[in-house]
Amino acid sequence: MRVMVLGSGVIGTSVAYYLARDGHDVTVLDRQPAPALEASYANAGEVSPGYSAPWAGPGVPLKAIKWLLMKHGPLVIRPSLDPALWRWCAAMLANCNEAAYAVNKGRMVRLAEYSRDCLRALRDETGIRYDERTQGTLQLFRTAKQLDASAKDIEVLKQYGVDFELLDRDGFVRVEPGLAATREKFVGALRLPGDETGDCLKFTQELARRSQGLGADFRFGVDIRGLERNGARITGVRTAGGVLRADCYVVALGSYSTRLLAPLGVHIPVYPVKGYSITVPITDAARAPESTIMDETHKVAVTRLGDRIRVGGTAQLSGFDLALAPARRRTLEHVVTDLFPGGGDVARAEFWTGLRPMTPDGTPIVGASGIDNLLLSTGHGTLGWTMATGTGRVIADLVSGREPEISLEGLTVARYARSRAPARPQAAHPTPTPAGSRLARGG
Repeated sequence: MRVMVLGSGVIGTSVAYYLARDGHDVTVLDRQPAPALEASYANAGEVSPGYSAPWAGPGVPLKAIKWLLMKHGPLVIRPSLDPALWRWCAAMLANCNEAAYAVNKGRMVRLAEYSRDCLRALRDETGIRYDERTQGTLQLFRTAKQLDASAKDIEVLKQYGVDFELLDRDGFVRVEPGLAATREKFVGALRLPGDETGDCLKFTQELARRSQGLGADFRFGVDIRGLERNGARITGVRTAGGVLRADCYVVALGSYSTRLLAPLGVHIPVYPVKGYSITVPITDAARAPESTIMDETHKVAVTRLGDRIRVGGTAQLSGFDLALAPARRRTLEHVVTDLFPGGGDVARAEFWTGLRPMTPDGTPIVGASGIDNLLLSTGHGTLGWTMATGTGRVIADLVSGREPEISLEGLTVARYARSRAPARPQAAHPTPTPAGSRLARGG
């Protein structure tokens, strides 16, 4: 089947790889000159299924007020008249309760755990290398209140069989010796030994090369202007160079998916949440991290990537603005030097920002769109790298007419349609779906 994938970030490239591996005729379109040059370029480097959790949770509204007042807080809001921002915020607040948190976290962990297994299989199958490490994630707590609050997350981890360890100071220094000098700043930690780390840019670009080796055609510098529709089917992608056609289409454009889909009557609550990172050259390996550390107070991740430290964090609600804010750099520098003083040279760090495609409930949108030959693969937020290979495998299964190995309940856009009319208009003469009815099935 001819399949057109829109977007060559880690999600779109993973989709392309599994489709090409299945023998499909795959074309990938992207406006950038190479893969992974937007949100996938310099993310936190975590493959963290155990840390997969929605931002919307009990107590978050009150915490948000505190975060906004912190000097090095994790949240920044630039108020605007954009109605999409306020709709997204309202929907997120509606998910800030225990029942919704448990449901949403369960959905996220389901896809993330599956994706981690797919990544391991892919690595064994191809020998792909990307500065990967398999030494887990360490969530550091500065207060007893933070440590106690982890009990709710632990219950969900137990429910889904995710390995974890609660560690005291001696325990977390054992797995992260670089914290020895700053151990007294923390009361304990939650370790997720099944989590991994790696350079998302290296992974995506290498996977794109392997996809090309399987016959996938990556076309860069393509300005995607819209999708053409006839009844219940997409008939082409409108670009600056003309209309491109395929049998099936996959939208993996991150935050930009929302605007592309709206004219089709497919409304997804994906909003850009701006994140920042610095990439710091290591100057003393003994004082640098071994894997990934999440500072629970600042919501900043510090990750070892070969001879570099990647420091990523901040949630800034400011639309599609990509300006680099010096204050955000200062926050990232503060966290890495507070945890690992002398480990790296922050003066030589590369400063970067990208737009995370966030849903208000935290769960990505994967699978059926309500249009027969259009699949969605977006809304992964901060977990695109974590969920990429599992997402790619699910999409390839749907296109190939196979039942996915995990349930898609709660992962498709259908979960947002339950309180309103379905997004799919009725076609006068419906056309059968290629590769079986799973393409248009909700979940």
